[in-house]
Amino acid sequence: MNGAALSLPASSAVMPRQASAAYGLLGLPLAFVALPVYVHLPNLYAQQYGVTLAALGAVLLLSRSIDAVVDPWLGRWGDSLYRHSWRAVLLAAVLLALAVALGFAALFFPPAAALSPTGLLVWVGCALTLSHLAYSGLGILHQAWAARQGGGGIAQSRWVAWREGFALVGVLLASALPALWGWGPTTALLVLMLALGLFTWRRVARSALASTIAVVPGHAVGSLWQPWQHAGFRRLLMVFMLNGLASAVPATLVLFFVQDRLQAPKAMEPLFLGLYFAAGALSFPLWLKVIDRIGLLRTWATGMALSVLAFVSVITLGAGDTTGFLVVCALSGMALGADLTVPGALLNQLIDRCGERGRTDGAFMGWWNLATKLNLALAAGLSLPLLGLWGYAPGQQGADAVLALGLAYGLLPCVLKLLAGLALYAGLMRRPDLISGPDVAHSLTGSSAHPSAHPLA
Repeated sequence: MNGAALSLPASSAVMPRQASAAYGLLGLPLAFVALPVYVHLPNLYAQQYGVTLAALGAVLLLSRSIDAVVDPWLGRWGDSLYRHSWRAVLLAAVLLALAVALGFAALFFPPAAALSPTGLLVWVGCALTLSHLAYSGLGILHQAWAARQGGGGIAQSRWVAWREGFALVGVLLASALPALWGWGPTTALLVLMLALGLFTWRRVARSALASTIAVVPGHAVGSLWQPWQHAGFRRLLMVFMLNGLASAVPATLVLFFVQDRLQAPKAMEPLFLGLYFAAGALSFPLWLKVIDRIGLLRTWATGMALSVLAFVSVITLGAGDTTGFLVVCALSGMALGADLTVPGALLNQLIDRCGERGRTDGAFMGWWNLATKLNLALAAGLSLPLLGLWGYAPGQQGADAVLALGLAYGLLPCVLKLLAGLALYAGLMRRPDLISGPDVAHSLTGSSAHPSAHPLA
C-alpha cells in the first residue's frame, strides 16, 4: 500500500492562505450543480418546455432522494480511497468531474424536439441523477480532504471559508451567466474551472503530504453508521437540516417570486441573485473575525437572527418593490456567509472530538451531504406541488396566487429559521462539549467557561 495513503498532518498548524485558496477553488465549479440547478431548472422547463410544476417537483424530489440515499456509501467509498492512496483519490476525482460536466450539459441541452413529454421527464431525471451522484462523490472527496487536515476550529473555518467562498462565486456565476451569456458558454466555463480546480487541489495535496505522519497500517475503515453513535453529530445535523430547509425553500421559489409577485423586469433577475450571493461571498472575512471573537456557535446564532430580521419583510413587498427586495437580498446574503462558514467547521471539529479523523471522515461527509440534498429535495418536492394545489402557476398574478407565493417564499423560511435557532440553543449552545470536548469548548461559544461538569450524552 502506498505510504502516503495512511497519513495525517504532523501538526495542527494552519497552512498558508494561498494553500487554503488553492484547495477551495474546486468549490467554484461544483457549485454550478448545486443551488443554481434548483433556481434555473424549474423555471426553464416550465416556461420553455411546458413541464408542469407538479411533475418537475416529483422529478427533483425523486432524483435528489436517490442521490441523498447513496451519499453515505459514497462517503465510505471515499474513506477507502484515502486509505489506499492519494493517486486513487485523484483518479476518482477526475472521472467524477467528467461525469459532472456530462450531466450538466445533458440537463440544459435536452433533445426536447425528439422526446415526448414523458420522455423529456425521463431525460431530466437521468441527467439530474448523473449530475448529482458525480457532484456528491467529488464533493465528499474534496470535503474529506480538508477534514483530514485537522487544526482546530479556526483552522477548519479557514479551509471551509475558502471552499464555500469560491462556491458562492460559483453560485453567483451560474445564476447570472445563463441570462447574460447563455448555457453554452456557461457549460464551457464549468469544464474549464473543474480542470483548474482539480489541478490546484492536487498541488496543495502534494505539498501537504510532505508534512504528514503515517497511521498504523491495518487500521480498518470504520462503520458507515459510526457518525450516528455520537450525540453531537445527531444534534448538529438536526440544526443543519432545519436551517438548510429554511434556505432551500426561497431558493426554489425566488424566480417565481420576482416574476409574479414583484413583477420585476427580467433584466433584474441576475441583479437580485448576484447581489445575494456576492454579499455572502464578501461577508466571509467578517464572519471569520466574528468566529475568532465570539466562537462558532454564537456566530451561527447571530447569522440566523440576521437572516430572520432581513427576510421577514419580504411578505410586505408587492409589485414594483424592487429596491426593497435588493436590500433584503444584500442583508440575507450576508447572513448566508455564516450559514456556509460555521456548520462545516463545526462538523470538522466534531470529527476530531469523536477521534474519527483519518478513519471515517468520508462517512461523516456522506451523511452531511445526504442532509443537504434532502433539504433541497424537500423544498422542491413539497413547495412546488403545494403552490400548484393552492392555485398558483407560473405567470399568474392574481391576488390569491401571489398571496400564496408570498407566504411560501417569505413567511415559511422565517419560521423554519427560528426553529433552527431554538434547536441550536437547546441542543448545542448548552452543550458545546459535545462538539469539541471540554478542553476547547470555548472556541465554539466564545466563553471561557469549562463545560466538563456536563456528562456526555
